[in-house]
Amino acid sequence: MNLQQGDIQRKSLLYMQIAEKVKEEIRIRNLAPHDPVPSEGELAQMFGVSRMTSKLALEALTKQGIVYRLPRRGTFLAGDYAKQDHESIHSLANEKQAKPKKKRIALVVPNLDDYISRIIQSTEAAAREHHYHLLVRITKDKEDESSSLQELYEDHMDGIILYPRGRKTCSEMVMKLRLLGYPLVIIDRIFREVEIDCVYHDHFQGAYRLTEYLIAMGHKEIGFISMPFDGVTSREDRYKGFLQAMLDHKLPLNSYNFFLNCSEMMNDLNAANPQLEDFIQGNAALTAIMCMDDYLAASCLSTAIHMKKKVPDQLSIAGFSDILLASLLPVPLTTVRQPTGPLGQAAVELLDKRLTAPEGKAVTVKVDTLLIKRDTVKRLHS
Repeated sequence: MNLQQGDIQRKSLLYMQIAEKVKEEIRIRNLAPHDPVPSEGELAQMFGVSRMTSKLALEALTKQGIVYRLPRRGTFLAGDYAKQDHESIHSLANEKQAKPKKKRIALVVPNLDDYISRIIQSTEAAAREHHYHLLVRITKDKEDESSSLQELYEDHMDGIILYPRGRKTCSEMVMKLRLLGYPLVIIDRIFREVEIDCVYHDHFQGAYRLTEYLIAMGHKEIGFISMPFDGVTSREDRYKGFLQAMLDHKLPLNSYNFFLNCSEMMNDLNAANPQLEDFIQGNAALTAIMCMDDYLAASCLSTAIHMKKKVPDQLSIAGFSDILLASLLPVPLTTVRQPTGPLGQAAVELLDKRLTAPEGKAVTVKVDTLLIKRDTVKRLHS
């Protein structure tokens, strides 16, 4: 395309744009049939174009039957178009009035890691299925979480799904909303101090199945590593699931095989964790270790490799959560997956029930977990 052709094409597009703006101006001014339409000069001044461009725009509208032009008198709105346009606007207004207004719900989350991103995705899909508008709010800290809840409540949000920011106890704002009978669903947490609708993964059952899998693979001396429980129910449930599986299979529970106060987290995949190194060295009889989460498991794996201990030949390791890192470790991690699809779906469905039936006892929904078998667990031969 040469320069002249390009210039002609741009002018062509411009007058078509002006023609559309003239139609919008007709609607804004609510012109009646045979009312005068702005002249070429007025249009040129209004939209900052040449008189030739505005003339071409009016001629295009004439060909479409929207306006008609009378020599030396001006341009006028065609009667048929005015009637058609009025009926169209009236129809749209009636349709809008008849269509029920969608309710608005909010999802409040503490960050945007891979796990939470998948929760957002599943919640948004479920919200659309239930014809809700979903607003996602990411909070900076615990104070921001409380102020966000307050703001959403004052903005007349119909309901809220909350993933609490590392809270061990229920916040004052959550307690306030509960006392007000406001529709609120907590995900991935349980607060003992208040009965409130919640959806969380069945951590007990997940840990029980993982421990059974280790036992089925021939392991009897199994260790358990955790950060301090600090009232976090998911940590407690995983520990209880481990203990119950050991008891049900009549295996001894030796307290020295449990390390429940690990405080040093992994900062370097290529370095050892001193606390875990001491624990592994002091428990040479262990053939497997179950970790409270995948971060601890990754740290345990790194420590074992640093100690020249082969995984899984000399030590099997298992985690919990199936974070993105789990499958990318030097030895892909056996773990328990927390599916996010059912979590988001169940949270929206529970909130939907609470919106239609505000009164009633708080409901707890448990979402099942999945055992993910990878390469960090070895079968022992008798």
